[in-house]
Amino acid sequence: MGRPTCPQDALDNGWEFFKRLQTEDGHWGCNDDGPLFVTSGIVIASYIIGIQFPQHIKDEMCRYLMNFANVEGGWGLWINSPSTVFGTTMNYVMLRILGVSPSHPVLIQARAALHRMGSATALPTWGKFWMCLLGLYEWDGMLPLIPEPLLVPEALPLNPGKWWVHTRNVFVSMSYLYGVRFSAPLTQLIRDLREELYDAPYDKVNWFAQRSNISDCDRLFPQTFIQKSVAMALCSYEYIKVPFLRRLAVNEALFQVEMEVRNTNYLCIAPVSFASNMLVMFHAHGINSHWVKGMVDRIIDPMWMCREGMAASGTNGTSLWDTVFTVQAALDGGLAQRPENHEIMLKALQFIDISQIRENPLGLAHGYRQRTKGAWPFSTRDQAYAVSDTTAEAVRAVIQLQALESMPKLIADDRLQDAVDLILGMENKGGGYSAFEPVRAPKALELINITELYDDVMTDNLYPECTSSVLLCLDTFSRAFPLYRAIDVQACIGRCVRYLVKSQHPCGGWIASWGICFTYATMFALQGLETVGLKERNSGVCRDACRFLLAYQNPDGGWGEDLESIKQKRYVQDPAGSQVTCTAYALNGLIAAHCSDTVALRRGIAWLVRQQRRTGDWVPGSLEGIFACPGGMRYPNYKFHFTLSAIGKYIDRYGNEALFEEKN
Repeated sequence: MGRPTCPQDALDNGWEFFKRLQTEDGHWGCNDDGPLFVTSGIVIASYIIGIQFPQHIKDEMCRYLMNFANVEGGWGLWINSPSTVFGTTMNYVMLRILGVSPSHPVLIQARAALHRMGSATALPTWGKFWMCLLGLYEWDGMLPLIPEPLLVPEALPLNPGKWWVHTRNVFVSMSYLYGVRFSAPLTQLIRDLREELYDAPYDKVNWFAQRSNISDCDRLFPQTFIQKSVAMALCSYEYIKVPFLRRLAVNEALFQVEMEVRNTNYLCIAPVSFASNMLVMFHAHGINSHWVKGMVDRIIDPMWMCREGMAASGTNGTSLWDTVFTVQAALDGGLAQRPENHEIMLKALQFIDISQIRENPLGLAHGYRQRTKGAWPFSTRDQAYAVSDTTAEAVRAVIQLQALESMPKLIADDRLQDAVDLILGMENKGGGYSAFEPVRAPKALELINITELYDDVMTDNLYPECTSSVLLCLDTFSRAFPLYRAIDVQACIGRCVRYLVKSQHPCGGWIASWGICFTYATMFALQGLETVGLKERNSGVCRDACRFLLAYQNPDGGWGEDLESIKQKRYVQDPAGSQVTCTAYALNGLIAAHCSDTVALRRGIAWLVRQQRRTGDWVPGSLEGIFACPGGMRYPNYKFHFTLSAIGKYIDRYGNEALFEEKN
């Protein structure tokens, strides 16, 4: 393709490339990797059970890790992050399980880095847990992950049913395995690793003394007095535990894991908990049970072949999420309406059709689950979790796509109404939306966060990006179905708007928890506020947001925000400079706000067009997403659909005037 000189050329070239990435079943999908302990958990669990990966998969897993090894040796919590004891130990062990020699240069460097950080004795609790399962750590050396909280009345915040869904799922399986003190039989590899991971003989380590030994490289914040008190209480309880209650609690944990595995067709909400859940099923039911066999069949589902090698993603892909945003981008740019794109859009609609969840989960109340009938999941229907913003964006895409004369009506009105019923039922008291379920516990629960690695993960939170997606959905839905629950829909819209106004950061933007970070959330917030007529010229909130975004436009016309923003709760410039995704986020927000600075908009669009390659795609940049502060994730398709959407909206609003001469 030739170099584009105007926005329409860039839009057409980008679509020409991106449409070819649609899969046979109609979706656009990609990896959402980033955390560097997900694949290692699956490999460790597989080793314990006795599952062998084919050699070509082993080779690609090893290549991925070696490509992301830090120069000084070791690995961090997520890709390109500083080395930690957790990241280095988990991935060192994974590479050894996969057959890499301890004399390999990457492992020599990693081992040296690990010993500089205090050796594997200084692992955080999560790492100690995995090493205990392998026989590379003693259970006495870790903070007790007792299952008894599962017996606490469900009305109380200490019951895991009140916690954030991912924290809950990980804890339940960990508490079972801790409760039964599961540990794999000792092998020669484990004996060798006992010598490699520690700077003292394994049998000479004072394991009790290691309970509070966590490397400063790993601990996100200094331990508070309350957290120390909780740790002491857990250790004390372990001495006085009642065997009868422990058995009850372990059985309850097993029930919860069984419900999770059954409701997700052996997949589980995410591969992090999949690995520990599989070990629970192995211990409770054996290798020949349908539980283990079914899960073994799904081990490959979250694996993705990235340019650096193979790794497990944060979920089993991004199928539904990326598909609905691609459809919206095609609609925004007038691409979906073109006859040559009819089959592409039809296949996308068919995929959205089959992805809707049509029933509620089994054990709805006892299994701590949110209703799911009518929902769309983040990835595939088998994942089986309702998500507020994926459901909202899917409803919006379906209504707009089925409004085209060329499109059949595959998704009936009652199914869209089911989705809106679900969305209305997921609203938090006072307005605002979280992701998987309404917030169930007070924020004070965070005071006992003993994860050591993450911030703000004990309860779900209200998110401006989720709330804005719901606002956009309800606006679209109310126009298509003006009589359906009209009072409820309009009341919810009003509360969403009030939440967005109230949650605006003093700097003028909004803080995201799923994308990076201020630019991402501010894009969604301004798009949501536009639905009720709030723009730069008539809203101080929107004016402040525009002023905020414009203040961080780089001299080259783009925007570049760093992952560090989520940790520092302020806008942090990406040291790598402007990024395609951040620029698209900012432009989408400014266009939605009807920003009066058209020169800034033109400069931003021009920068995006300049970055486009002759093939029509854009070069990958810094991390696009967030999963649990401070962790980063990659969403490679964001550079396509959000960028195409921004360019399409710009053309619709400001025209297709040439941006530069052909020599650009």
